[in-house]
Amino acid sequence: MPGAAADQDTVVLVHGLWMRGWVMRLMGIRLRRCGFHPVFFSYPSMRNSLSQNALLLSNFVADIAAPRIHLIGHSLGGLLALQMLAEYPQPRVGRVILAGSPYGGSCVAARLARIAPGRYILGHSMPQWLSQKFPGWNGQYELGVIAGRKSIGGGRLISRLPHPNDGVVAVEETRMPGTSDEIVLDVSHSGMLLSAALIRQACSFLRSGHFLPDPPLNRQP
Repeated sequence: MPGAAADQDTVVLVHGLWMRGWVMRLMGIRLRRCGFHPVFFSYPSMRNSLSQNALLLSNFVADIAAPRIHLIGHSLGGLLALQMLAEYPQPRVGRVILAGSPYGGSCVAARLARIAPGRYILGHSMPQWLSQKFPGWNGQYELGVIAGRKSIGGGRLISRLPHPNDGVVAVEETRMPGTSDEIVLDVSHSGMLLSAALIRQACSFLRSGHFLPDPPLNRQP
């Protein structure tokens, strides 16, 4: 079972669509240098529905031997974290970071959903998010949202994305009510997984509930 030192907060890293937990390893290494204990959650993002994966994540979190737990979800992983907290509230969860997660819907996913090959690519989790009423946010957990504005990614080949965007998800698609803080960084969607700047911001939010002050160009427009 995943555990942590008594004086360390545990951070659960949740990957996005088509990925596995190993893609978050570099993020985990950097979080460990910040003093956190990272653990990696892998789930069948294509085969299972979002609710099925929410139950898996809930069981995973319940098995962590730590007094305080945070969540960082990339892309679909952030939506899964929200779904889990809506369906299975977690009293030990403190702060949650969504990185490039299309809370407000995804024009790329909506475009893919119109054709059979696209629906196959999306699997079962993302369509559930698009078809349901988005879970509200009651303020029980502190929520930070990170968006990207480096428009490099395959999403631009599928749909015309509003600007600014990270190549897959538009900044406006990441916005949601009730956030504690939000920031836009000069990163692409997949580049978030490799970004040292993103981890600096994540560590700040996990410690204080706020992102670091950045130059105006890096704040949300």
